[in-house]
Amino acid sequence: MGGQAVIRGSVVFLICLCPMGALAQPFPASFEVSGVAANDVLNVRSEPSTRADVVGELGPFTLHIEVLGLSEDKKWGKIGMPEGNGWVSMAYLNPTEQDDPFAVPRPLSCLGTEPFWSVSLYPRGAEYNSPDTGAVPMTVTQEAVADQGYLISLEEGPTLNRTLIITREACSDGMSDRAFGFSTRMFTEAPDGNSALQGCCTLDHR
Repeated sequence: MGGQAVIRGSVVFLICLCPMGALAQPFPASFEVSGVAANDVLNVRSEPSTRADVVGELGPFTLHIEVLGLSEDKKWGKIGMPEGNGWVSMAYLNPTEQDDPFAVPRPLSCLGTEPFWSVSLYPRGAEYNSPDTGAVPMTVTQEAVADQGYLISLEEGPTLNRTLIITREACSDGMSDRAFGFSTRMFTEAPDGNSALQGCCTLDHR
């Protein structure tokens, strides 16, 4: 129970640092492609310049693109790629509308290595996944939003609970060159023993 007390204390600190009333949309934030013709694509470039190499593309109706931050001139947004990062023109991205500004945005995925694990939040449910357990449905029992991040409590049956504290800060998965904009700590209460793991999170869901 000592570990649980530490987690709860951290939660109070996270949520109380800033008022809940006027939450701006800081980065990372979710966007969608807009203004691209149906037969065209939005190029992803290696640097924030039209002269930089094209390293990928986004379709004209792509949703849930996580922008990690802006270029110095604010005309380009940095996004995640499978093995790194790229840049897209912000002229063709619109913010994703959130129904409830006081709810954790969905979809949201958190993942860790050593051991491998992931937690995914969807508009209608949540899921824990690991090589040992496979995909396991979970129920969100509590969530809270602060300028610095999110709190999520999940229940997997009557005796297993997971709490994630997600913070806006640079994060690396330790396996790729991709930069993430959220770090997380997950505390698990289970009958066979408690555990604490670290990982990264993303709003990207393409």
